[in-house]
Amino acid sequence: MTPRFDKVHNRFKFNGLHFDHDELKEVCYSLIKEGEPYEKVTGDFLIDWLNNKDYLYVSTSGSTGQPKSIKLKKQAMVNSAIATGDFFGLQPGDTALDCLPSHYIAGKMMLVRAMILGLEIDCVEPSAHPIFDYEKHYDFSAMIPLQLKHILNYTQNIKTLIVGGSKVTKPLLERIKGCTSKFYETYGMTETITHVAVKKLQSKAAKGEDLFNALPNVTFNKDERNCLVINASKLVNEPLITNDIVDLKSETSFKLLGRFDNVINSAGVKLFPEQIEDKLQPVIDERFFVIGVADDSLGEKLVLCVENPRDSKESILKRIKLIKGLTKYEVPKDIFIVNKFEETVNGKIQRNKTIKSILG
Repeated sequence: MTPRFDKVHNRFKFNGLHFDHDELKEVCYSLIKEGEPYEKVTGDFLIDWLNNKDYLYVSTSGSTGQPKSIKLKKQAMVNSAIATGDFFGLQPGDTALDCLPSHYIAGKMMLVRAMILGLEIDCVEPSAHPIFDYEKHYDFSAMIPLQLKHILNYTQNIKTLIVGGSKVTKPLLERIKGCTSKFYETYGMTETITHVAVKKLQSKAAKGEDLFNALPNVTFNKDERNCLVINASKLVNEPLITNDIVDLKSETSFKLLGRFDNVINSAGVKLFPEQIEDKLQPVIDERFFVIGVADDSLGEKLVLCVENPRDSKESILKRIKLIKGLTKYEVPKDIFIVNKFEETVNGKIQRNKTIKSILG
């Protein structure tokens, strides 16, 4: 029997202490009144979750457009929590580490999973370098790539760690290979209540996968643009059409190729920025992205934007031209140097806004 959103599991613990539904409300008021800024946000969310309404509003990050507020059914959030629990084999009494901000869906869902599945969750301040008890055993945690990069040497006591919010870079993937935990890259968005598919990453504990695989009760197809369509009736009422171009392998697995709205048409050749960026990562240490800008002869030309690099444009371009497997179309026609990329409030690069600031 599926638990209702208004029930708190009797094995749930918050920062080491057991609370039932009413006791948790009192904790929330205390967090809002006396807590640190991040604790106030957590308190606000939990108050919203524990009220009598069957829905709440969640803000998107704005990484692919303007931030907006989305209405989500609490029972759909419960269904998402159960799917995650089933996929990863989480059991009542398992321990979880939450170092994500409760402003956004990923942080909210860590708390929902704990309340619904009966996890013992420790919440620490969300930062680029989370500080937690590195000696304590945790069964489950979720991080963004930047956080994982900073604490990777302290993950030996975390059994399963999911990472999402932005792409996992090749240098980070290489470092993960030497770790003993199980790592999964996630695919999802606010509208799907976090991840609907995951991809196992290579580590000492697991063999890596090339494809994203669906969570329980989720299937996929694609539209005429080759963009992914998500069918998840327990999360969203209608099929969700995305702008993510995929190579669909089955109704439950796909390879992610890139964003439809990022595709560059240069002299009739379609270029996928995300795939080009994968090839460029080994030779560029700083943050960067590629994008198309208007060009009289090519229609769009491929340009590279690098944030505050140590090397000159000439040196960067010389290294790029030595990359094996990079076609002539994938070599940037120009390189722009930027002191600081435009970002969303949670640190995601805003490509279009950055290039507009460069071109004026």
